[in-house]
Amino acid sequence: MTVAADGTTPNRFLTRLDRSASRPVHAVWEITLACDLKCGHCGSRAGKARPSELTTEECLGIVAELAALGTREVTLIGGEAYLRRDFAQIIAAVTAAGMQCTMQSGGRNLNAQRIRLAVEAGLRAAGISIDGTRELHDELRGVRGSFDAAVASLERLREHGVVTSVNTQISATVLDQLDDVLDVVIAAGAKNWQLQLTVPMGRAGDHPEMILQPHRMLELMPKLSALFHRAARSGVLLQIGNNIGYFGPYEGELRGNGWETIHYEGCLGGQNTIGIEADGTVKGCPSLPTDAYAGGNVRELDLTTIWLDTPELSFSRERRDPQWGFCGTCYYKDVCRGGCTWMAHSLLGKPGNNPFCHHRTQELQRQGLRESIRQVEAAPGKPFDHGKYEIVVETLDGRATDALAVDRTPRNADAGDAKLVVCYGCFRHVFAGTGTCPFCTADIGDARERYQTTLRETREAAAVLLTKLAAARRFIAVNV
Repeated sequence: MTVAADGTTPNRFLTRLDRSASRPVHAVWEITLACDLKCGHCGSRAGKARPSELTTEECLGIVAELAALGTREVTLIGGEAYLRRDFAQIIAAVTAAGMQCTMQSGGRNLNAQRIRLAVEAGLRAAGISIDGTRELHDELRGVRGSFDAAVASLERLREHGVVTSVNTQISATVLDQLDDVLDVVIAAGAKNWQLQLTVPMGRAGDHPEMILQPHRMLELMPKLSALFHRAARSGVLLQIGNNIGYFGPYEGELRGNGWETIHYEGCLGGQNTIGIEADGTVKGCPSLPTDAYAGGNVRELDLTTIWLDTPELSFSRERRDPQWGFCGTCYYKDVCRGGCTWMAHSLLGKPGNNPFCHHRTQELQRQGLRESIRQVEAAPGKPFDHGKYEIVVETLDGRATDALAVDRTPRNADAGDAKLVVCYGCFRHVFAGTGTCPFCTADIGDARERYQTTLRETREAAAVLLTKLAAARRFIAVNV
Protein backbone atom coordinates (compact mmCIF):
# COMPACT_ATOMS: atom_id res chain seq x y z
CA MET A 1 0.00 0.00 0.00
CA THR A 2 1.23 3.49 -0.80
CA VAL A 3 0.69 6.26 1.75
CA ALA A 4 0.45 9.91 0.77
CA ALA A 5 2.86 12.53 2.07
CA ASP A 6 0.36 13.64 4.75
CA GLY A 7 -0.01 10.07 6.02
CA THR A 8 -3.43 9.47 4.49
CA THR A 9 -4.43 6.63 2.19
CA PRO A 10 -4.71 7.70 -1.48
CA ASN A 11 -8.22 7.86 -2.90
CA ARG A 12 -7.44 5.24 -5.52
CA PHE A 13 -6.12 2.66 -3.06
CA LEU A 14 -8.43 -0.33 -3.35
CA THR A 15 -9.62 -1.98 -0.17
CA ARG A 16 -10.89 -5.55 -0.06
CA LEU A 17 -14.40 -4.14 0.22
CA ASP A 18 -13.86 -1.99 -2.90
CA ARG A 19 -12.85 -5.08 -4.84
CA SER A 20 -15.57 -7.38 -3.53
CA ALA A 21 -18.28 -4.74 -4.01
CA SER A 22 -16.99 -3.70 -7.46
CA ARG A 23 -17.10 -0.07 -6.42
CA PRO A 24 -16.15 2.51 -9.11
CA VAL A 25 -13.52 4.18 -6.94
CA HIS A 26 -12.01 6.19 -9.81
CA ALA A 27 -14.00 7.89 -12.56
CA VAL A 28 -12.28 9.33 -15.62
CA TRP A 29 -14.62 11.78 -17.32
CA GLU A 30 -14.15 13.25 -20.77
CA ILE A 31 -16.21 16.44 -20.37
CA THR A 32 -15.52 17.62 -23.92
CA LEU A 33 -13.78 16.31 -27.02
CA ALA A 34 -12.72 19.85 -27.99
CA CYS A 35 -8.94 20.18 -27.98
CA ASP A 36 -6.29 22.80 -28.76
CA LEU A 37 -3.62 20.24 -29.72
CA LYS A 38 -3.34 17.87 -32.71
CA CYS A 39 -1.67 14.86 -31.13
CA GLY A 40 -0.61 12.16 -33.54
CA HIS A 41 -1.19 9.47 -30.91
CA CYS A 42 -4.60 10.61 -29.64
CA GLY A 43 -6.85 7.61 -29.07
CA SER A 44 -10.05 9.69 -29.11
CA ARG A 45 -9.04 11.73 -32.19
CA ALA A 46 -9.88 14.86 -30.16
CA GLY A 47 -10.23 18.25 -31.81
CA LYS A 48 -13.86 19.29 -32.18
CA ALA A 49 -16.52 18.97 -29.51
CA ARG A 50 -18.85 15.98 -29.86
CA PRO A 51 -22.14 16.82 -31.64
CA SER A 52 -24.26 16.45 -28.50
CA GLU A 53 -22.19 16.96 -25.39
CA LEU A 54 -23.83 16.91 -21.96
CA THR A 55 -25.32 20.14 -20.60
CA THR A 56 -24.19 21.61 -17.30
CA GLU A 57 -27.34 20.32 -15.62
CA GLU A 58 -26.73 16.81 -16.97
CA CYS A 59 -23.13 16.93 -15.74
CA LEU A 60 -24.25 17.90 -12.25
CA GLY A 61 -26.60 14.91 -12.28
CA ILE A 62 -23.69 12.61 -13.12
CA VAL A 63 -21.71 14.05 -10.21
CA ALA A 64 -24.50 13.11 -7.80
CA GLU A 65 -24.76 9.58 -9.23
CA LEU A 66 -20.99 9.00 -9.00
CA ALA A 67 -21.02 10.05 -5.37
CA ALA A 68 -23.91 7.66 -4.68
CA LEU A 69 -21.97 4.80 -6.27
CA GLY A 70 -19.04 5.38 -3.90
CA THR A 71 -16.61 7.08 -6.28
CA ARG A 72 -13.77 8.80 -4.41
CA GLU A 73 -11.85 10.50 -7.21
CA VAL A 74 -13.01 12.07 -10.47
CA THR A 75 -10.42 12.92 -13.11
CA LEU A 76 -11.55 15.38 -15.77
CA ILE A 77 -10.08 14.91 -19.24
CA GLY A 78 -10.82 15.90 -22.83
CA GLY A 79 -10.02 16.83 -25.41
CA GLU A 80 -9.09 19.60 -23.06
CA ALA A 81 -11.33 19.87 -20.01
CA TYR A 82 -10.63 23.58 -19.58
CA LEU A 83 -12.19 24.33 -22.99
CA ARG A 84 -15.64 23.76 -21.46
CA ARG A 85 -16.83 27.09 -20.07
CA ASP A 86 -18.37 25.35 -17.06
CA PHE A 87 -15.35 23.21 -16.21
CA ALA A 88 -14.79 25.02 -12.89
CA GLN A 89 -18.47 24.58 -12.01
CA ILE A 90 -18.10 20.82 -12.56
CA ILE A 91 -14.98 20.78 -10.36
CA ALA A 92 -16.90 22.63 -7.63
CA ALA A 93 -19.76 20.12 -7.82
CA VAL A 94 -17.40 17.15 -7.56
CA THR A 95 -15.69 18.72 -4.56
CA ALA A 96 -18.99 19.59 -2.86
CA ALA A 97 -20.12 15.98 -3.29
CA GLY A 98 -17.15 14.83 -1.19
CA MET A 99 -15.03 13.47 -4.04
CA GLN A 100 -11.53 14.58 -4.97
CA CYS A 101 -11.31 16.29 -8.36
CA THR A 102 -8.18 16.04 -10.49
CA MET A 103 -7.45 16.87 -14.12
CA GLN A 104 -5.26 15.67 -16.97
CA SER A 105 -4.18 18.14 -19.63
CA GLY A 106 -1.81 18.85 -22.48
CA GLY A 107 -1.34 22.28 -20.92
CA ARG A 108 -1.16 24.33 -24.09
CA ASN A 109 -3.53 27.08 -22.86
CA LEU A 110 -3.81 26.30 -19.17
CA ASN A 111 -3.30 29.92 -18.19
CA ALA A 112 -3.24 31.50 -14.74
CA GLN A 113 -6.90 32.51 -14.86
CA ARG A 114 -8.08 28.99 -15.66
CA ILE A 115 -5.88 27.54 -12.93
CA ARG A 116 -7.16 30.09 -10.41
CA LEU A 117 -10.78 29.21 -11.24
CA ALA A 118 -10.02 25.48 -10.94
CA VAL A 119 -8.23 25.89 -7.61
CA GLU A 120 -11.00 28.04 -6.17
CA ALA A 121 -13.46 25.33 -7.24
CA GLY A 122 -11.46 22.67 -5.39
CA LEU A 123 -9.02 21.13 -7.90
CA ARG A 124 -6.54 19.05 -5.90
CA ALA A 125 -4.06 17.74 -8.46
CA ALA A 126 -3.29 17.96 -12.16
CA GLY A 127 -1.25 15.93 -14.61
CA ILE A 128 0.46 17.44 -17.65
CA SER A 129 1.55 15.33 -20.63
CA ILE A 130 5.18 15.48 -21.74
CA ASP A 131 6.12 12.97 -24.41
CA GLY A 132 9.77 13.65 -25.09
CA THR A 133 12.20 16.50 -25.34
CA ARG A 134 11.09 19.75 -26.98
CA GLU A 135 11.43 18.76 -30.64
CA LEU A 136 9.84 15.31 -30.31
CA HIS A 137 7.07 16.50 -27.99
CA ASP A 138 6.09 19.30 -30.36
CA GLU A 139 6.12 16.86 -33.28
CA LEU A 140 3.89 14.34 -31.47
CA ARG A 141 1.53 17.03 -30.18
CA GLY A 142 1.21 18.66 -33.59
CA VAL A 143 1.72 22.23 -32.35
CA ARG A 144 5.00 24.09 -32.15
CA GLY A 145 5.59 25.49 -28.69
CA SER A 146 3.46 22.88 -26.93
CA PHE A 147 6.45 21.57 -24.92
CA ASP A 148 7.25 25.00 -23.48
CA ALA A 149 3.55 25.56 -22.77
CA ALA A 150 3.33 22.24 -20.91
CA VAL A 151 6.35 23.04 -18.74
CA ALA A 152 4.98 26.54 -18.04
CA SER A 153 1.64 24.99 -17.00
CA LEU A 154 3.43 22.77 -14.49
CA GLU A 155 5.12 25.82 -13.02
CA ARG A 156 1.87 27.79 -12.82
CA LEU A 157 0.04 24.89 -11.18
CA ARG A 158 2.78 24.57 -8.58
CA GLU A 159 2.61 28.32 -7.89
CA HIS A 160 -1.10 27.92 -7.16
CA GLY A 161 -0.47 25.05 -4.75
CA VAL A 162 -1.70 22.26 -7.01
CA VAL A 163 0.06 18.90 -6.70
CA THR A 164 1.43 18.07 -10.14
CA SER A 165 2.32 14.95 -12.07
CA VAL A 166 3.69 14.31 -15.54
CA ASN A 167 2.24 11.72 -17.92
CA THR A 168 4.34 10.21 -20.68
CA GLN A 169 3.34 7.85 -23.45
CA ILE A 170 6.10 5.41 -24.33
CA SER A 171 6.24 5.32 -28.10
CA ALA A 172 9.02 3.80 -30.16
CA THR A 173 10.55 7.25 -30.58
CA VAL A 174 10.45 8.39 -26.95
CA LEU A 175 12.10 5.33 -25.40
CA ASP A 176 15.62 6.73 -25.78
CA GLN A 177 14.54 10.10 -24.33
CA LEU A 178 13.03 8.88 -21.06
CA ASP A 179 16.07 9.97 -19.03
CA ASP A 180 15.75 13.46 -20.49
CA VAL A 181 12.03 13.55 -19.71
CA LEU A 182 12.77 12.63 -16.10
CA ASP A 183 15.12 15.63 -15.92
CA VAL A 184 12.16 17.82 -16.94
CA VAL A 185 9.89 16.15 -14.37
CA ILE A 186 12.39 16.75 -11.58
CA ALA A 187 13.06 20.36 -12.59
CA ALA A 188 9.33 21.09 -12.73
CA GLY A 189 8.80 19.88 -9.16
CA ALA A 190 6.25 17.21 -10.13
CA LYS A 191 5.56 14.57 -7.50
CA ASN A 192 4.56 11.70 -9.78
CA TRP A 193 5.65 10.49 -13.20
CA GLN A 194 3.09 8.20 -14.81
CA LEU A 195 4.05 6.18 -17.88
CA GLN A 196 2.04 4.03 -20.24
CA LEU A 197 2.62 2.42 -23.61
CA THR A 198 1.23 4.12 -26.69
CA VAL A 199 -1.69 1.97 -27.86
CA PRO A 200 -2.62 1.59 -31.56
CA MET A 201 -5.96 3.32 -31.11
CA GLY A 202 -7.34 6.42 -32.84
CA ARG A 203 -4.63 8.45 -34.55
CA ALA A 204 -1.93 6.22 -33.09
CA GLY A 205 -3.52 3.38 -35.05
CA ASP A 206 -2.77 5.38 -38.19
CA HIS A 207 0.93 5.41 -37.30
CA PRO A 208 2.10 1.86 -36.58
CA GLU A 209 5.69 3.11 -36.55
CA MET A 210 4.90 4.84 -33.23
CA ILE A 211 4.10 1.58 -31.46
CA LEU A 212 6.89 -0.07 -29.50
CA GLN A 213 7.50 -3.63 -30.64
CA PRO A 214 6.62 -6.21 -27.95
CA HIS A 215 10.10 -7.73 -27.85
CA ARG A 216 11.48 -4.37 -26.70
CA MET A 217 9.89 -5.02 -23.31
CA LEU A 218 13.23 -6.71 -22.56
CA GLU A 219 14.86 -3.32 -22.99
CA LEU A 220 12.10 -1.22 -21.47
CA MET A 221 11.56 -2.89 -18.10
CA PRO A 222 15.14 -2.68 -16.74
CA LYS A 223 15.26 0.89 -18.01
CA LEU A 224 12.11 1.73 -16.07
CA SER A 225 13.61 0.13 -12.97
CA ALA A 226 16.70 2.33 -13.23
CA LEU A 227 14.50 5.39 -13.79
CA PHE A 228 12.35 4.43 -10.78
CA HIS A 229 15.35 4.57 -8.48
CA ARG A 230 16.73 7.77 -9.99
CA ALA A 231 13.32 9.42 -9.70
CA ALA A 232 12.96 8.31 -6.07
CA ARG A 233 16.26 9.94 -5.15
CA SER A 234 14.75 13.25 -6.33
CA GLY A 235 11.42 12.79 -4.57
CA VAL A 236 9.49 11.67 -7.66
CA LEU A 237 7.37 8.52 -7.68
CA LEU A 238 7.46 6.71 -11.03
CA GLN A 239 4.23 4.79 -11.66
CA ILE A 240 3.57 2.45 -14.57
CA GLY A 241 0.20 2.15 -16.30
CA ASN A 242 -1.84 -1.03 -16.51
CA ASN A 243 -0.71 -1.68 -20.07
CA ILE A 244 2.94 -2.08 -19.04
CA GLY A 245 4.01 -5.37 -17.56
CA TYR A 246 3.74 -8.08 -16.44
CA PHE A 247 5.35 -10.43 -13.89
CA GLY A 248 9.03 -10.09 -14.59
CA PRO A 249 11.61 -9.34 -11.88
CA TYR A 250 10.53 -5.67 -11.70
CA GLU A 251 6.81 -6.33 -11.25
CA GLY A 252 6.57 -5.62 -7.52
CA GLU A 253 9.06 -2.79 -7.62
CA LEU A 254 7.31 -0.87 -10.40
CA ARG A 255 3.67 -1.82 -9.87
CA GLY A 256 3.96 -1.84 -6.08
CA ASN A 257 5.93 1.41 -5.89
CA GLY A 258 8.78 -0.51 -4.28
CA TRP A 259 6.58 -2.98 -2.37
CA GLU A 260 7.72 -6.24 -3.92
CA THR A 261 4.70 -8.36 -2.98
CA ILE A 262 2.29 -6.23 -5.07
CA HIS A 263 1.49 -7.56 -8.53
CA TYR A 264 -0.95 -7.14 -11.41
CA GLU A 265 -4.36 -8.71 -10.80
CA GLY A 266 -6.15 -8.27 -14.10
CA CYS A 267 -8.04 -5.53 -15.87
CA LEU A 268 -9.94 -3.17 -13.53
CA GLY A 269 -12.15 -1.75 -16.29
CA GLY A 270 -15.74 -1.95 -15.07
CA GLN A 271 -14.53 -3.32 -11.75
CA ASN A 272 -13.11 -0.31 -9.92
CA THR A 273 -12.83 2.28 -12.70
CA ILE A 274 -15.48 3.90 -14.86
CA GLY A 275 -15.15 6.05 -17.96
CA ILE A 276 -17.66 8.63 -19.19
CA GLU A 277 -17.59 10.30 -22.61
CA ALA A 278 -18.71 13.87 -23.24
CA ASP A 279 -22.04 12.80 -24.77
CA GLY A 280 -22.92 10.61 -21.78
CA THR A 281 -21.67 7.25 -23.10
CA VAL A 282 -20.38 5.05 -20.26
CA LYS A 283 -17.57 2.48 -20.42
CA GLY A 284 -15.73 0.47 -17.81
CA CYS A 285 -12.48 2.19 -18.74
CA PRO A 286 -12.19 5.54 -20.55
CA SER A 287 -9.64 4.16 -23.01
CA LEU A 288 -11.59 1.13 -24.23
CA PRO A 289 -13.01 1.04 -27.78
CA THR A 290 -16.46 2.61 -27.62
CA ASP A 291 -18.22 0.28 -30.07
CA ALA A 292 -17.37 -2.87 -28.11
CA TYR A 293 -17.48 -1.60 -24.52
CA ALA A 294 -20.17 1.11 -24.25
CA GLY A 295 -22.74 -0.04 -21.72
CA GLY A 296 -25.25 2.71 -22.37
CA ASN A 297 -25.83 6.44 -22.19
CA VAL A 298 -26.86 8.42 -19.12
CA ARG A 299 -29.54 10.12 -21.19
CA GLU A 300 -31.25 6.76 -21.60
CA LEU A 301 -30.32 4.85 -18.44
CA ASP A 302 -29.28 5.97 -14.98
CA LEU A 303 -25.59 5.55 -14.19
CA THR A 304 -26.20 2.97 -11.46
CA THR A 305 -28.08 0.67 -13.84
CA ILE A 306 -25.36 0.99 -16.47
CA TRP A 307 -22.67 0.20 -13.91
CA LEU A 308 -24.40 -2.73 -12.23
CA ASP A 309 -26.37 -4.40 -15.00
CA THR A 310 -24.74 -4.02 -18.41
CA PRO A 311 -22.46 -6.81 -19.64
CA GLU A 312 -20.22 -4.33 -21.47
CA LEU A 313 -19.10 -2.99 -18.08
CA SER A 314 -19.19 -6.19 -16.03
CA PHE A 315 -16.84 -8.24 -18.24
CA SER A 316 -13.92 -7.77 -15.84
CA ARG A 317 -15.68 -8.32 -12.52
CA GLU A 318 -17.29 -11.51 -13.84
CA ARG A 319 -13.86 -12.82 -14.90
CA ARG A 320 -15.23 -14.09 -18.20
CA ASP A 321 -12.39 -12.92 -20.42
CA PRO A 322 -10.93 -16.10 -21.97
CA GLN A 323 -7.22 -16.16 -22.63
CA TRP A 324 -5.88 -17.42 -25.93
CA GLY A 325 -2.55 -17.58 -27.72
CA PHE A 326 0.42 -17.43 -25.36
CA CYS A 327 -1.81 -16.04 -22.60
CA GLY A 328 -3.93 -19.19 -22.74
CA THR A 329 -0.88 -21.23 -21.76
CA CYS A 330 0.67 -18.73 -19.35
CA TYR A 331 1.89 -19.55 -15.86
CA TYR A 332 0.03 -16.47 -14.57
CA LYS A 333 -3.15 -16.74 -16.66
CA ASP A 334 -5.54 -17.19 -13.70
CA VAL A 335 -4.22 -14.01 -12.05
CA CYS A 336 -3.34 -11.75 -14.97
CA ARG A 337 -6.27 -12.76 -17.23
CA GLY A 338 -4.61 -11.60 -20.42
CA GLY A 339 -3.30 -8.22 -19.27
CA CYS A 340 -4.68 -4.86 -20.36
CA THR A 341 -7.96 -5.18 -22.29
CA TRP A 342 -7.37 -1.80 -23.96
CA MET A 343 -4.07 -2.90 -25.50
CA ALA A 344 -5.16 -6.41 -26.48
CA HIS A 345 -8.47 -5.36 -28.07
CA SER A 346 -6.89 -2.42 -29.92
CA LEU A 347 -4.32 -4.80 -31.40
CA LEU A 348 -6.31 -7.93 -32.11
CA GLY A 349 -10.00 -7.01 -31.92
CA LYS A 350 -10.64 -8.99 -28.73
CA PRO A 351 -9.10 -9.32 -25.26
CA GLY A 352 -7.15 -12.19 -23.78
CA ASN A 353 -3.79 -12.24 -25.60
CA ASN A 354 -1.46 -9.35 -24.85
CA PRO A 355 2.08 -9.55 -26.25
CA PHE A 356 3.28 -6.49 -24.27
CA CYS A 357 4.25 -8.62 -21.29
CA HIS A 358 7.67 -8.86 -19.65
CA HIS A 359 7.19 -12.44 -18.49
CA ARG A 360 6.12 -13.41 -21.99
CA THR A 361 9.11 -11.81 -23.70
CA GLN A 362 11.49 -13.37 -21.18
CA GLU A 363 10.06 -16.85 -21.61
CA LEU A 364 10.11 -16.59 -25.40
CA GLN A 365 13.70 -15.37 -25.25
CA ARG A 366 14.61 -18.53 -23.33
CA GLN A 367 13.16 -20.47 -26.28
CA GLY A 368 15.15 -18.40 -28.80
CA LEU A 369 12.02 -16.54 -29.94
CA ARG A 370 10.52 -13.08 -29.95
CA GLU A 371 7.28 -11.43 -31.15
CA SER A 372 6.62 -8.45 -33.38
CA ILE A 373 3.32 -6.86 -34.42
CA ARG A 374 2.31 -5.93 -37.95
CA GLN A 375 -0.73 -3.91 -39.04
CA VAL A 376 -3.06 -5.77 -41.39
CA GLU A 377 -6.14 -3.51 -41.30
CA ALA A 378 -6.44 0.28 -41.00
CA ALA A 379 -8.66 2.06 -38.47
CA PRO A 380 -11.94 3.54 -39.79
CA GLY A 381 -11.28 7.06 -38.46
CA LYS A 382 -13.67 7.42 -35.47
CA PRO A 383 -12.96 8.34 -31.83
CA PHE A 384 -11.58 5.37 -29.88
CA ASP A 385 -11.37 3.23 -33.01
CA HIS A 386 -8.68 0.77 -33.97
CA GLY A 387 -7.43 -1.22 -36.90
CA LYS A 388 -6.13 -4.73 -36.62
CA TYR A 389 -2.67 -6.24 -36.14
CA GLU A 390 -1.21 -9.68 -36.25
CA ILE A 391 1.44 -11.11 -33.97
CA VAL A 392 4.46 -12.48 -35.82
CA VAL A 393 6.70 -15.02 -34.08
CA GLU A 394 10.37 -14.61 -35.03
CA THR A 395 13.79 -15.86 -34.08
CA LEU A 396 15.78 -13.51 -31.86
CA ASP A 397 17.50 -12.02 -34.92
CA GLY A 398 14.17 -11.18 -36.55
CA ARG A 399 13.67 -14.07 -39.00
CA ALA A 400 10.16 -15.47 -39.41
CA THR A 401 9.51 -18.92 -37.97
CA ASP A 402 6.63 -21.38 -37.71
CA ALA A 403 7.26 -21.89 -33.99
CA LEU A 404 4.31 -21.34 -31.64
CA ALA A 405 4.44 -18.83 -28.79
CA VAL A 406 3.71 -21.06 -25.80
CA ASP A 407 4.62 -20.67 -22.12
CA ARG A 408 6.73 -23.64 -21.06
CA THR A 409 7.24 -22.47 -17.45
CA PRO A 410 6.81 -25.52 -15.18
CA ARG A 411 4.24 -25.18 -12.42
CA ASN A 412 4.65 -27.39 -9.36
CA ALA A 413 1.76 -29.76 -8.70
CA ASP A 414 1.52 -28.58 -5.08
CA ALA A 415 1.33 -24.88 -6.00
CA GLY A 416 -1.71 -22.92 -4.93
CA ASP A 417 -4.34 -21.81 -7.43
CA ALA A 418 -4.32 -18.05 -6.96
CA LYS A 419 -2.07 -16.57 -4.27
CA LEU A 420 1.36 -15.45 -5.42
CA VAL A 421 4.45 -14.98 -3.27
CA VAL A 422 7.85 -13.52 -4.09
CA CYS A 423 10.88 -15.65 -4.86
CA TYR A 424 13.65 -13.66 -3.19
CA GLY A 425 16.20 -15.39 -5.36
CA CYS A 426 15.05 -13.56 -8.51
CA PHE A 427 12.20 -11.29 -7.27
CA ARG A 428 9.68 -12.93 -9.55
CA HIS A 429 6.26 -14.02 -8.34
CA VAL A 430 5.50 -17.72 -7.93
CA PHE A 431 2.47 -19.56 -6.69
CA ALA A 432 2.23 -20.26 -2.98
CA GLY A 433 3.29 -23.80 -2.24
CA THR A 434 6.01 -23.81 -4.87
CA GLY A 435 9.19 -25.38 -3.51
CA THR A 436 11.69 -24.61 -6.25
CA CYS A 437 11.46 -21.41 -8.27
CA PRO A 438 10.78 -22.23 -11.94
CA PHE A 439 12.73 -19.13 -13.00
CA CYS A 440 15.97 -19.20 -10.98
CA THR A 441 15.77 -22.72 -9.39
CA ALA A 442 16.23 -21.27 -5.89
CA ASP A 443 14.63 -22.99 -2.93
CA ILE A 444 11.77 -20.55 -2.14
CA GLY A 445 11.99 -20.97 1.64
CA ASP A 446 15.79 -20.68 1.79
CA ALA A 447 15.79 -17.61 -0.46
CA ARG A 448 13.18 -15.92 1.74
CA GLU A 449 15.19 -16.66 4.90
CA ARG A 450 18.42 -15.30 3.36
CA TYR A 451 16.61 -12.17 2.22
CA GLN A 452 15.06 -11.54 5.63
CA THR A 453 18.44 -12.06 7.32
CA THR A 454 20.11 -9.60 4.95
CA LEU A 455 17.29 -7.10 5.41
CA ARG A 456 17.53 -7.33 9.22
CA GLU A 457 21.32 -6.90 9.16
CA THR A 458 21.00 -3.92 6.81
CA ARG A 459 18.46 -2.24 9.08
CA GLU A 460 20.67 -2.81 12.13
CA ALA A 461 23.68 -1.36 10.32
CA ALA A 462 21.62 1.65 9.20
CA ALA A 463 20.48 2.24 12.80
CA VAL A 464 24.09 2.21 14.02
CA LEU A 465 25.13 4.61 11.27
CA LEU A 466 22.28 7.01 12.05
CA THR A 467 23.24 6.96 15.77
CA LYS A 468 26.84 7.81 14.91
CA LEU A 469 25.79 10.59 12.53
CA ALA A 470 23.56 12.09 15.23
CA ALA A 471 26.46 11.99 17.71
CA ALA A 472 28.75 13.63 15.16
CA ARG A 473 26.21 16.43 14.57
CA ARG A 474 25.96 17.04 18.33
CA PHE A 475 29.75 17.15 18.63
CA ILE A 476 30.01 19.66 15.77
CA ALA A 477 27.24 21.80 17.24
CA VAL A 478 29.05 22.01 20.62
CA ASN A 479 32.62 22.42 19.38
CA VAL A 480 32.37 24.51 16.22
